[in-house]
Amino acid sequence: MINRHTFTYCFGSGLPARRRGAWCAFFILTACFGGALASQENRRNPSRPDPAEAGAGKQAETQALMLRISQALSQGDFNQALALFDAIPAPNAESAEIRMIKASVLASAGKYDEARGLLNSLIAREPDKVDALLVLAELEGLAGRDRERRALLERVVKIDPAQAEALAALGALGMRSHSYKNAASFFDRALQADPSHREALLGRAQAHRHLKEPKNAEALLNRALALHPRWAPLWSERARLYRSGGHHQQALSDFDRALALEPDNYWTAIDRGLLDLNQKAEALVQFEKAKPLNPNNFLAYVYTAGIKDEFRDLAGAERDYAAAARLKPEYYFAFEGLGVHRMLRKDWVAARDAFLNAYQQAPAEYAYALLAAMNWMRAGKPSDPKQFLEGELKKAKRNSAEWYLFRLYYDLTGDTDIIAQIAKEKSLDTKARMLYYLANFYDIRGNKTLADKYFLEFREMNRMMILEWRLNEWALEDRGLAALPQSKPKQ
Repeated sequence: MINRHTFTYCFGSGLPARRRGAWCAFFILTACFGGALASQENRRNPSRPDPAEAGAGKQAETQALMLRISQALSQGDFNQALALFDAIPAPNAESAEIRMIKASVLASAGKYDEARGLLNSLIAREPDKVDALLVLAELEGLAGRDRERRALLERVVKIDPAQAEALAALGALGMRSHSYKNAASFFDRALQADPSHREALLGRAQAHRHLKEPKNAEALLNRALALHPRWAPLWSERARLYRSGGHHQQALSDFDRALALEPDNYWTAIDRGLLDLNQKAEALVQFEKAKPLNPNNFLAYVYTAGIKDEFRDLAGAERDYAAAARLKPEYYFAFEGLGVHRMLRKDWVAARDAFLNAYQQAPAEYAYALLAAMNWMRAGKPSDPKQFLEGELKKAKRNSAEWYLFRLYYDLTGDTDIIAQIAKEKSLDTKARMLYYLANFYDIRGNKTLADKYFLEFREMNRMMILEWRLNEWALEDRGLAALPQSKPKQ
């Protein structure tokens, strides 16, 4: 029986191509040289005069080709490996084992449709072939086709009600849809069939954790680790359990064990960094280690940008915000951070563009529109964003704080109306925000005295949790105004 765990590593683990190829190579060596490839010639033609002699040559040729395929895969060369399959002599090339291995390599090379077609042809020939159904289910899961995957797994369980692989996979689907009790029932059935099944042990422990049964989760993980001490996901899960219970040192120790076993696991590295957020320097080291493990994931860049901000590594923070924004444009906080840092450098056009991107993703955050307009004005003429502001005025609720601010920047007059509205405003955050944009209005118009007055009034509000706070502090630093003693936020 082909090992689904190894198949999953071969093309579904998110590992770099070279390492996925190495796992595929291991998979092939295990399947072919561990006895999976009996001579097809001998099996299919028992009446030939000397079947052993007739099949021996083809079998040796097949094994030599499979060795070359495994070597190509260990180098991450999937195209070369696939080309070598075409040289495998008949009838070995048509064996179920060879075709399933080829399907795994096709999937590893990203050729999912071809892999699916090959597996479906196997299943058409042998409708109850559990191995092929399981591998096809895995492939459908990787393609995000959960409904198809579930149907295939249910088909396997109908054929074999004690099929632990399928039961555990159905449990995992239940976990993904947050149906924790349903998932737990599948994991229990899988463990009845195979008490040492590691995915079922892990999944059942996760279900215990989500169902607020930490003692049961810990007991099961302890048992699982006694059986599978070198499987990193179990250490990671126990670390998460300890973290949720506030057991910092135990969690730290288990995350370190997991990383020692699987140093290139991105999510374990991220979790390890999150555990250290109260020790920023250590957390930064962990997040920096995570970046190259999955360079196309934005999350590590978000965390490093935030920590570098706190450490006043402003250039480093800007680079990481830019990377996060490039990798995940819908994460508008990255564009916010990018805009803030570009303002600090007085790169007004780039700051405007960053805030426009943030506003596009979060149209309810009117501060992004105001910041974009403000940078637009500083980049050229105060009237440059007039058309943009006209559209925002039409969308804003009349007589709201944002409406008054949009109108101020659109008309380039009406500051007395804003001052009157500030006096009436009950929300301290909104009042502070209006002071900040009024200060910038005066600064853009060249009235330094009034600009300084309202920048200082904003600081006195002490609204440190709003976006404009740090921008205002930087503006005061730039203007050479001494810092005022910090007070508690007004209530």
